[in-house]
Amino acid sequence: MRLRSLTLLLLLFSGLGASIIVDAQEEVRAMVGSDVVLNCTYAKESSFNLSDLKVYWQIGVADKLISVTYYLPNRSARHDNNQYKDRAQISEDSMKRGDFSMRLYNVTPQDEQKFNCLVFLKFENILNVVVTLHVAANYSMPEVSAPSGTTQGEEFTITCTSTGGYPRPNVYWINKTDNSLLDEALQNSTVSENALGLYDVVSSLRVRWAPNLNVVCCIENVLLLQNLTVSSQTELVSGTKDSITKNPDDTHEGLTGAVVAVTVVLLVALTVAGWAYGRSRCARHRTYTGTQAARLDLQLTERS
Repeated sequence: MRLRSLTLLLLLFSGLGASIIVDAQEEVRAMVGSDVVLNCTYAKESSFNLSDLKVYWQIGVADKLISVTYYLPNRSARHDNNQYKDRAQISEDSMKRGDFSMRLYNVTPQDEQKFNCLVFLKFENILNVVVTLHVAANYSMPEVSAPSGTTQGEEFTITCTSTGGYPRPNVYWINKTDNSLLDEALQNSTVSENALGLYDVVSSLRVRWAPNLNVVCCIENVLLLQNLTVSSQTELVSGTKDSITKNPDDTHEGLTGAVVAVTVVLLVALTVAGWAYGRSRCARHRTYTGTQAARLDLQLTERS
């Protein structure tokens, strides 16, 4: 009987939705795995009798209103949706003071939607607040891989991988020679959703090898204003280390060790410089159009 009564109330509120005025709209951002408070407060009064209140937090699913959590007189807060059981909470003590906010625990990508707070004082709707929740997650630092032993003019593929982010990323390949966006025809990016509802991205770039070849892979998270970049130059340079071998008959072991040490230092410096340079350039290219892209095989050639 209680479930039927609640269903009838929800249908009634849905039918009255067009005539109920929205008192406030708010947008909130939350990281995946964090807790967030969705605000819903009534400023005109600071003291309420719980026996006079009905409070509903709802979401729209398939054009239907689904209760996330609700409070009815002389009953504790309840949940209709198993997705939010033990994750959505409203405080009775706070409601007595006019604060009907809901705390949502352990935010997931599926929580990105609009939440509607409806408060009734006896049978009068005194508060209607819509809170839009935007969810975000950091992408992993991109990893770039390229084959070693590539010769001058030979075509090969550079691959850039980043995982576990949200929302869906933008992927850019940038020519550091002239700081231009590379032609999308040379790229192939695949974005997939993993079991946690987060996104993994794999992007490949087909290029011709040249001694001064240096491109940047950039993974952009627009919601977090985050650009993660890595330069291909370090990978390409380190790929040539297979040609450095130690001759057992060589008596200059100390000199060889020094060369290796200097090489390691240079590689670290290239990595840091490439990351910093690429990071600053990635954001600037967000508004670039296709006409500003440059074909890599024309731009990245050996300079005499």
